[in-house]
Amino acid sequence: MTAAPAAACPIELNLGQAMAQARARGLDRLDAQWLLGHVLRRPRSWLIAHEDAKLDANQAHGYAELCQRRADGEPLAYLMGEWEFHGLVFGVTPDVLIPRPDTEILVDWALELLLQRGQSEPRVLDLGTGSGAIALAVAHRHPSARVTATDLSDAALAVAQNNAERLGLTLNWHRGNWWRALPAHQDFDLVLSNPPYIAAGDPHLPALHNEPLLALTPGGDGLDALREIIVGAVARLAKDGWLLLEHGWDQAEAVTRLLQNAGLAQIATRLDIEGRPRCTGGRQGSAD
Repeated sequence: MTAAPAAACPIELNLGQAMAQARARGLDRLDAQWLLGHVLRRPRSWLIAHEDAKLDANQAHGYAELCQRRADGEPLAYLMGEWEFHGLVFGVTPDVLIPRPDTEILVDWALELLLQRGQSEPRVLDLGTGSGAIALAVAHRHPSARVTATDLSDAALAVAQNNAERLGLTLNWHRGNWWRALPAHQDFDLVLSNPPYIAAGDPHLPALHNEPLLALTPGGDGLDALREIIVGAVARLAKDGWLLLEHGWDQAEAVTRLLQNAGLAQIATRLDIEGRPRCTGGRQGSAD
């Protein structure tokens, strides 16, 4: 049985009509505008001012196909192939998580600490980098930092490295699982991670089926990756080095206990844009 063809589009379709058709398919206004801007390579402000401009047949059919895929639940970021994070535009594919605004809290905290420490070339590590959004945002905003990023996925590292090239940034890349990706005895002044932390039975997990499962959940209670990172951090943080972690809104207490058990000090939690506990971190004490 063959799939039904996409709905035909009139050749003489203007922008206003195209967006009206998208709304009729169930897309919200912003999604309809983002996709049309992507097809035309125009900003949303231009679309609003030129609703009478015409689409050619290829543009109309391409837009209709993207709208149908969006209506079927495919994430906007994957349809466009890029997404904004911390003022930068990153290429994204289904091999990596879509960068979220909540994760910008982690980057902001890291930049605050780097400014406070005032080191000439701080050593920064992003564990499980995915698209490279965290590592590259830090490298962009704090150019003197020597940033290293790791990921278990070759495909994810390829996306991150492509983003680094697009942004003109140089990082150190390592493939592997958490600390095992790194050379022995290498330590860092600041370690960041947005690891998989969704519990296996979380009711929200099925809605994220388009994104890589390995980057969303470690299974079980969702804390396994966080446990491994925290336990291993003790041997990898330089004197007074910091570990900052993103986690689920209901995991702050558990992560705080794990950091305390690892002997970290000055443990604190930052809230996300909706006022929920989203990032927790602590400082390494003096080296033995």
